[in-house]
Amino acid sequence: MSTRLARSTCPVSRAVDVVGDKWTLMILRDAFEGVTRFTQFQRSLGVARNILAGRLHQLVDAGVLALQPHSDGSAYNEYVLTPKGAELFHLVVALREWGADHAFGDEEPRTTFVDTHTGGSLPRLRYETPDGDEVRPEHTRPVRPEGWISP
Repeated sequence: MSTRLARSTCPVSRAVDVVGDKWTLMILRDAFEGVTRFTQFQRSLGVARNILAGRLHQLVDAGVLALQPHSDGSAYNEYVLTPKGAELFHLVVALREWGADHAFGDEEPRTTFVDTHTGGSLPRLRYETPDGDEVRPEHTRPVRPEGWISP
């Protein structure tokens, strides 16, 4: 990557450079839901083929997805999350939670995640201190590296 964001000393800037596009985030959502084939992504998202191909290529180049022969032995390839990509799970869940809380009317149905072992709803994401207290924005501050220049 050669964008200004990719050269930033800010981790948020660098992350946004990789996954900060709406189609990229929707591809990740689908990948976490088990979508692997190009045609499945296209059917789910309704995005133009050239845009989808570009975003998938960028995710493969970034090491978030890997392209490999399809597991069913067919001639098709599949896009699978790499370990690096799997680490984006909490980001996708956090976006789901925010969307469910703030982008739906009270009576609108919405998708939820369940634990595959128990069938129960997943607890809300929560960042905690080692003592179990919730970490809130007002309890944190960034520590910039020496020579840091604002993006």
